[in-house]
Amino acid sequence: MTRIRCITEMGMGVDVHGRDATKAARRAVSDAIRHSSLGFFRMIGKTANEMFVDVTIGVPNPDEVDTAAVAKELPYGTATVRAIAGGLEIPSDQGNDPILIANAAVIVSFDDGK
Repeated sequence: MTRIRCITEMGMGVDVHGRDATKAARRAVSDAIRHSSLGFFRMIGKTANEMFVDVTIGVPNPDEVDTAAVAKELPYGTATVRAIAGGLEIPSDQGNDPILIANAAVIVSFDDGK
C-alpha cells in the first residue's frame, strides 16, 4: 500500500499552569484540525474513516505525552501519534510553574488503491 499525502496542518497548544505535556499536545492537535473542513473525499471516492492521520507532537518532555489521549482528539481515520523532543518551556519568575508549549504536525493521507 502506498499512501498519498493530501493535507498537512500545524497547530500549537499551551499548558499555562501544570506543565502537562498531554494537555498541551491535545490542544495543539485541536488547534491544527479545527481550522479545516475536509470535503474532498467524494471527489476521490473515499470516506473520512479511510484517512490515515499521522501526528507528530514536539514537546520538551515527550515521554510524558499520553499518545492514546492525544489520538482521541481526531474524530475520523486511523490515527498514529508520536511525541518527539521539541516545543518550548518558558520558566516562571519563581521557577516553579513553567509554561509548556507543544507543536503538532497533522498529516492526512489515503491509500492510493494500487
